[in-house]
Amino acid sequence: MKNLIKYYGKFILASASPRRRKLLELLGIDFSVMAADIDEEEHNNGSDPIFYVTNLAELKAKKIAESINFPAIVIGADTIVVLNGEIINKPNDKLDAYRILRKLSGKTHQVFTGIVLIETNSNRKLIDCKETKVTFRHLTDDEINSYIATGSPLDKAGAYGIQDDFGAVFVSHIEGCYYNIVGLPLELLYRKIIEIVKQN
Repeated sequence: MKNLIKYYGKFILASASPRRRKLLELLGIDFSVMAADIDEEEHNNGSDPIFYVTNLAELKAKKIAESINFPAIVIGADTIVVLNGEIINKPNDKLDAYRILRKLSGKTHQVFTGIVLIETNSNRKLIDCKETKVTFRHLTDDEINSYIATGSPLDKAGAYGIQDDFGAVFVSHIEGCYYNIVGLPLELLYRKIIEIVKQN
């Protein structure tokens, strides 16, 4: 991939997520991490999910882009779960995690990841979003409580991670990009990186 993605600045991931960091490493590019803390709930006003998630990704990328003074492509990303039009972010606590997982049980929900790339020299910006449909099988209370006891659901949108031991067995099937559910739609991101790099 390094031969295909040539950029004479730095790549910066505006996220502290270890899952996104590992996924970005799969593209074979050298990058650094600069976390951008954004209050997600502050911007959750019941708006359109695509606007909401791309807006959060843009706020993250913009915050980092404005804080540096060297050539870079800043990558902002945010992931949300949506069930019947309701945006579901990270749970507030264990009780909230139980409520969310009980609500998702036996149903199909959508996962949206918004990505925003900002090239700091030109201030060029690319915005896009990926959707994946995820169907949960019916979950028992024991399964939900055992998963919550691991602490894993508390830092994830929708209170689950498909890459986790328990989270993986909750999902009966998906329609769309698997990596999107983890937090970074790699095929879409790769195309956007190539697009913004070629504009230089």
